[in-house]
Amino acid sequence: MADSFLPIALTLLAAIGMAAGILGLTHIVGRVRGSRTDLTPYECGMPPFESARHRFSVKFYLVGMLFILFDVEVAFLYPWALTLHDGGRALFVFGEMAVFGGVLVLGYIYVWRRGALEWD
Repeated sequence: MADSFLPIALTLLAAIGMAAGILGLTHIVGRVRGSRTDLTPYECGMPPFESARHRFSVKFYLVGMLFILFDVEVAFLYPWALTLHDGGRALFVFGEMAVFGGVLVLGYIYVWRRGALEWD
């Protein structure tokens, strides 16, 4: 029983050793290149023009949530595509996905008409 776990343990030990070695090597060999733009709060180097305690509009969060909501459909498309190859149930699976897509399109139209996607 212990012999069957030996390859797994060796692989895990090699992965940990490789990660530690790479991190140690970059710490020893790498140079710290600090500049004025690296120390600014933004990666692009632009100076901040507002306080960080600025309140964001609810529309900002609404657009983010809507993006996640409509992006979840991609997670359902992959298993659907795999199941569609079944011979007898292909029409039923296609109909289910058509209903799902129709609900998403109706939701998108509703959100668009309500003006939730407009950025003020």
